[in-house]
Amino acid sequence: MKIIRYLDSAGRASYGAEQPDGSAFRIDGDVFGAHRVTTEKADLRKLLAPVVPTQILGVGLNYRHHAHESGMKAPELPVLFVKGINTLQNPGDPILIPTHLASSEVDYECELAVVIGRACKNVDRAHALDYVLGYTCANDVSARDWQIKRGGGQWCRGKFFDTFCPLGPRLVTPDEIAGPNQLKIATHLNGQTVQDWTTSDMIFDVARIIEFLSGSTTLVPGTVILTGTPHGVGMAAKPEPRWLKAGDSVTIEIEGIGRLTNPVALEPVSSRA
Repeated sequence: MKIIRYLDSAGRASYGAEQPDGSAFRIDGDVFGAHRVTTEKADLRKLLAPVVPTQILGVGLNYRHHAHESGMKAPELPVLFVKGINTLQNPGDPILIPTHLASSEVDYECELAVVIGRACKNVDRAHALDYVLGYTCANDVSARDWQIKRGGGQWCRGKFFDTFCPLGPRLVTPDEIAGPNQLKIATHLNGQTVQDWTTSDMIFDVARIIEFLSGSTTLVPGTVILTGTPHGVGMAAKPEPRWLKAGDSVTIEIEGIGRLTNPVALEPVSSRA
């Protein structure tokens, strides 16, 4: 099944089961628990990120060619970082380049996102995929200046800004994904393909990632796991880095899932909570 989350004409957020023609039938209940697909056509006015994460866990340096382009050794264990739930962004809504805590080195990263459907802890690799609700596209947007130069030796500051985790456009259940580590994955920047590879290049596959992250740790339903990015990031572009700028458009494309597109804009100077 292909699950979407959307706003209807009354401004209510609902889930729907997407159909081949782009329409959807409304889903009753909790997609993380008891639910059913109704025969009621979804009143689809705006597409939202397909889930609201309970937590976002990222795995860094998880593609062999990306580790090489970064000049770093392949890790012996998965490298964990976290992103706040404030980073969530919907398909079609802008990635905002920070201006208050300013960054001039904002980068794209296409990633396969895994959504945990039921609580798991100390899961063995052989059964890890049984806990997956579905897969979606993610853009692990990263401010490299804050991640590397001004992050105090850890990555979170550079990955924690608002809008830095677009997800979507749909969540595809495992029965429609034959193998999460056999998918083509790409980034298109302003129509130019800048990343183009396959999830088979992961150092730690999806099952191993879930096994590791669930070790002595409960992964609650709604946990979103970002599984790493292939080579071709802007930071490594030659002869000069390719940083995101206002007016750009970034599309993440994953085989069997679709295309997640977001424009890029500057954070409004006057924005306050």
